[in-house]
Amino acid sequence: MDTLLEQINSPSDLKKLSLDQLEPLCAELRTYITECCSKNPGHLGASLGVIELTVALHYVFDAPKDKIIWDVGHQSYAHKILTGRRKEFLKNRCYHGLSGFPKMTESPYDAFGTGHSSTSISAALGFASAAALNHSDEQVVAVIGDGSLTGGLAYEGLNNAGGSQANMLIILNDNQMSIDPNVGGLHNYLLKVTTSARYNKLKQRTWAALGAGAVRDFIQGSVKALKRFFIKDSTFFQPLGIRYFGPVEGHDVVQLVRTLRRLKTIRGPKLLHAHTVKGKGYAPAENDQPTWHAPGLFNPRTGLRISDQEPDKPGKVRFQDVFGYTLLELAKTNPSIVGVTPAMPSGCSLNIMMKEMPDRCFDVGIAEQHAVTFSAGMAAAGFLPYCNIYSSFMQRAYDSVIHDVAIQNLKVVFCLDRGGLVGEDGVTHHGAFDLAYFNCIPGLMVAAPMDELELRNMLFSAQDNRYSAVSIRYPRGTGVGMKDWQKPFTYLTPGKARLLSKGEKIALLSIGAAGIMGASAVAKLAESGLFVQHYDMRFLKPVDEEVLEYVAGHFSRIYTLEDGSLIGGLHSTVSAFVASHGYNNVKVTGLGIPDRFIQQGKTKQLFHECGYDAETIVNALSEGRI
Repeated sequence: MDTLLEQINSPSDLKKLSLDQLEPLCAELRTYITECCSKNPGHLGASLGVIELTVALHYVFDAPKDKIIWDVGHQSYAHKILTGRRKEFLKNRCYHGLSGFPKMTESPYDAFGTGHSSTSISAALGFASAAALNHSDEQVVAVIGDGSLTGGLAYEGLNNAGGSQANMLIILNDNQMSIDPNVGGLHNYLLKVTTSARYNKLKQRTWAALGAGAVRDFIQGSVKALKRFFIKDSTFFQPLGIRYFGPVEGHDVVQLVRTLRRLKTIRGPKLLHAHTVKGKGYAPAENDQPTWHAPGLFNPRTGLRISDQEPDKPGKVRFQDVFGYTLLELAKTNPSIVGVTPAMPSGCSLNIMMKEMPDRCFDVGIAEQHAVTFSAGMAAAGFLPYCNIYSSFMQRAYDSVIHDVAIQNLKVVFCLDRGGLVGEDGVTHHGAFDLAYFNCIPGLMVAAPMDELELRNMLFSAQDNRYSAVSIRYPRGTGVGMKDWQKPFTYLTPGKARLLSKGEKIALLSIGAAGIMGASAVAKLAESGLFVQHYDMRFLKPVDEEVLEYVAGHFSRIYTLEDGSLIGGLHSTVSAFVASHGYNNVKVTGLGIPDRFIQQGKTKQLFHECGYDAETIVNALSEGRI
């Protein structure tokens, strides 16, 4: 006989279950997600924490007519499984498989794509306003984590929603249990009363009968005061015009169903505060939540992570750790250096400096725009901020980079982690555009190291007054495996490339870590007698025009290589230079990310798809010999 989970191919199947069957279903979901993620890594902790909430939402609401928006979308695994993608979930985050985040083109149940945080309230308000214009009775729900609520866009949405009459429900998934203590039975009683249909009908009739006046104002004020006394959070949301309910136990699926049923009958903007535990039901994930956010491969029975069982690889260091250790080393000799990151101290390795210099490191929460302007303020006050933001997240702070840093000629060192294609996190997380979108900003220097030592030296050189505000971008993962990358610093002159190999008819100009694949291809071609002149450009802006003049004057074929958008990046820069300087007989061919969004998969698969893995580079350069 099929398990409960195997009987569910859509939310309509879920609704056939009794309330008593929902808890066993949650247990099956928890086991299934854990088993799948143990073999096919993903965001485990967040999804385990919202299983009961997910089941309750689909049990009460009628998706896809009703809209459920997940923020951030890595908590949507149970949602995907319950909406007809149980079997496909085995290939979650795989090449040509399911996206790890809600995706509108993947399923009608994915109302809105949410790969980045803090967007759900604004999107939900858009859906609710559209429903009102269409005279539709559809319900709109935004599920937002307390981490996502640190983003400025969430507050803009709250402010707008509270000032409207939009019929929408915001569920605050609060998995930080220390934020608000339980208030016991009295609180649960108040919750039951204030969400009941009878209570709200009576309230509306009472206000209508009283009309405007002192008596109504007195009663209304007394009720609000009582609710503020017992429910502290209401003092934040209710003045915005958003009715507050909660907090509720986020792992009591039956209580959640009953609460959501009541809230469904209440019109207007409202917020339900649910306490959950990240990693709920799987002890290793509960006990070490940061690690089990995305644990990689692991044994589901023992909880041992495969990476914990592998022997250390001598000489292999991640680019992010080069950043972390180098910044600490620089900060020890330069008291003006401070570190800034928006909620990614461990992800970018700023935590290395945080441990020794906590007063000079700042985690500002999931607020990239604030991180940039905060850094600009510190720069204006005489400090040198090294502001570390993932490349795709930096897109959200673009305006601040222009207005608050570049226009004012303030010196901030932007360290862009995860530059280029990042792999299984897919289209929302690829750092495809930073080279292009920073290339056009006056006064901003754009650099990309090819290896660990180059990154170390760029971080060191950026202190120099000859460097303005600068973007230093580097990829996720490890470099070439240098054992001696922590050697004494070498100053890198802005706008100067380095020659890696000499050639005859063909020149290859690479920028960043893509040059590692380029160097491998050039070495292989040399074995067959084809010698390529290879430059590591180091800087996109200022670009080394002496090198460009030389290669344009001596080679009929120039290839550019970048782990970034061909439009606006190195290829565009070199092509424009060649054309504007009258080198009409020179052909420039670009190897990099084409003009389309790239989906998820292993980086090797994605490099091959885009045409700049080592094998494809060999084939492309071989054509140049003709």
